[in-house]
Amino acid sequence: MPRGTLEVLLVSAKGLEDSDFLSGSDPYAILTYRTQEKTSGIASVEGSCSEWNESFLFSISSDVTELKIKLMDKDTFTADDFVGEATIPLEPLFVEESVPPMAYQVVKDEQYCGEIKVGLTFTPQRSRGGELEEESLGGWKQSSFEE
Repeated sequence: MPRGTLEVLLVSAKGLEDSDFLSGSDPYAILTYRTQEKTSGIASVEGSCSEWNESFLFSISSDVTELKIKLMDKDTFTADDFVGEATIPLEPLFVEESVPPMAYQVVKDEQYCGEIKVGLTFTPQRSRGGELEEESLGGWKQSSFEE
């Protein structure tokens, strides 16, 4: 399994439903890889397009091969509204190490409800010799020294 750093560039979204009747929408994103969760700021909105241009870093160290992005609409006096979710497969990224910003479908209740544009970069963890570093448990490595 690849180990290293995943950089996610959250670029923009379009075609998302506006769940606020009186005021404009205030979309933000919650990015999740395994147990790591990052939250974006509120996007600037122009028409049906939202723009973030924010980067997030995740540590890759398990066999989870997807990134989930949940889109929410910030509300002041009530709970934030769920807008939709995108699931991004990471297997191609582990081979290519970089995927330029491209659009992924956002779905809600198994229905298409817009798209989100995301760029991905994977930086493998390497040892000093260029080989992938072996996994260690909590920084402890067994000594080859015998008494």
